Amino acid sequence: MVKQYKHILVPVDGSFEAELAFKKSITVAKHNDADVHLVHVVDTRAFQNISSFDTSMVEQVTDTAKKTLDKYVDEAKSAGLEKIDYSIEYGAPKTVIARDMPKDLKIDLIMIGATGLNAVERLLIGSVTEYVTRMAVCDVMVVRTDEDNQPVKKGKNKR
Repeated sequence: MVKQYKHILVPVDGSFEAELAFKKSITVAKHNDADVHLVHVVDTRAFQNISSFDTSMVEQVTDTAKKTLDKYVDEAKSAGLEKIDYSIEYGAPKTVIARDMPKDLKIDLIMIGATGLNAVERLLIGSVTEYVTRMAVCDVMVVRTDEDNQPVKKGKNKR
């Protein structure tokens, strides 16, 4: 029996890999008559070590995320997907994406871009994608190819 997905979560962070996941999510959602929820997680831990912490920094990051998310919603609607929305969350991206959002929104599929980190960066800080694939409470699709199913290589296929 083939699983029909109804509630798809797509984390976006402005990266090329996240954009690939977003674009594929449109196709998957239309095929399954599913809704798509985009999420951008502002990692508040990144601001905790800044001695002159200013809330305007968080507001600036939030404004940039909102513009990107609005653009994605417009693109999805132009492609014929009506059931799409988004949220901007604050906290640890790994936990928000893998556990909190899926439980809160009854997500049955997370579509996430493959990590852009190299091996050393993954060792030192860990990959959100890696964590999500191990700890998510629902199915996870890691997107590694473009819309034509061509593998994406670092430095290639970028606009």
